[in-house]
Amino acid sequence: MLKVVRASKFRHVFGQGVKADQCYDDIRISQMTWDSNFCSVNPKFVAMIVDASGGGAFLVLPLNKTGRIDMSQPTVCGHTGPVLDIEFCPHNDNIIASGSEDCSVMIWEIPEGGLVTPLKDPVVKLEGHSKRVGILSWHPTAHNVLMSAGCDNVVILWNVACGEAMVRIDSVHPDLIYSACWNRDGSQILTSCKDKTIRVLDPRKGTVIAEKEKTHEGSRPVKAVFVSDGKILSTGFSRMSERQVALWDPKSFGEPLTLQELDTSSGVLLPFFDPDTGIVYLCGKGDSSIRYFEVTDEAPYVHYLSMYSSKESQKGMGYMPKRGLEVNKCEIARFYKLHERKCEPVVMTVPRKSDLFQEDLYPDTMGPEPSVEANEWFEGKEGQPILISLKDGFATTTKTKEFKVHKSLLKTTSGELETSISAAKSFRVWKLEFVFWCQFSHL
Repeated sequence: MLKVVRASKFRHVFGQGVKADQCYDDIRISQMTWDSNFCSVNPKFVAMIVDASGGGAFLVLPLNKTGRIDMSQPTVCGHTGPVLDIEFCPHNDNIIASGSEDCSVMIWEIPEGGLVTPLKDPVVKLEGHSKRVGILSWHPTAHNVLMSAGCDNVVILWNVACGEAMVRIDSVHPDLIYSACWNRDGSQILTSCKDKTIRVLDPRKGTVIAEKEKTHEGSRPVKAVFVSDGKILSTGFSRMSERQVALWDPKSFGEPLTLQELDTSSGVLLPFFDPDTGIVYLCGKGDSSIRYFEVTDEAPYVHYLSMYSSKESQKGMGYMPKRGLEVNKCEIARFYKLHERKCEPVVMTVPRKSDLFQEDLYPDTMGPEPSVEANEWFEGKEGQPILISLKDGFATTTKTKEFKVHKSLLKTTSGELETSISAAKSFRVWKLEFVFWCQFSHL
């Protein structure tokens, strides 16, 4: 591996596990052999797939409910088969989707403050796959658009608000789909497949825009994500079973911009890319470490930064959205590492002496407000991400968003965030109004 000392503000990023009392203990993490994250997290909740008898279940806890979790803690338990993937909606922190071995996708509303009784009835049940559903991904900018991929080699795009399958991509992938994700504005889909091909798709037409065969020669699963400037980062295995990371330009798919061999471990590398910093984190299932690299436009393009190591191996990993980080501590990423019996937050920090807001670390980032509705997006309207500033810090509020009818699903949490952001300003206005009211009533 090439390690060159180069100027970068992220050279000294370090990872650190939190103290024992800030972990979530006594949780029976799922034993299923499936290469998904098994964990999803947002500024309100952390969700983890757990072992369940007679069906599938996952646990949803408020972030502050740390320590030992009681065995009687209620779960989301509506699936009749094991849960394989879960993902919180980026536009509403109380909404989570789950895919299962029972071939269905379910959408759940988590009550404010967490579950007090087991949740068995989803808000919406989406049926369209003929085999188990192992991959879920919400559209980053369009409200109520969800992508699912199943072991039937089919990708379906759903309008969750009306519970309908709007696009069915069933003739592109000849074999098992290993990964499926959106680009930053949701105008393209990227998939990796057991046939060793990664494909860039037009999501509405379901057609292939670009593809590359034999990205990695090995037979183990390949994962791929979009990174900056439309480039693609993939993880896979060589013919000699060495783990690899590669960077591709889909405009000229011939040869990789870089291909680096990492080690000979057998765990599949899960990539998490942060578009604000250009850092990609590679978390191997079964590993006890998180490697991180900086992706730039100068050779060798993928620059090794460092590695967080611990004693216990990880069974899954959750990744906190930027708006859930503590900016006053120069925290640039937070992972939720699943052990066999607990969940441990791991914080990535850039060491800085100043306690002022570090603008170079926190450019405006993707907020929770969607820029286009589902029906508009399916009709062809694109939506660019609506960015927010992290300068004032973001505290999630406890104001609930209720769903009045079954089909009018998924309002956004942007109103909640706006409430918390403007709290300080609102106090001054309230004070002036109160003084004016006192004077008026005195007259």
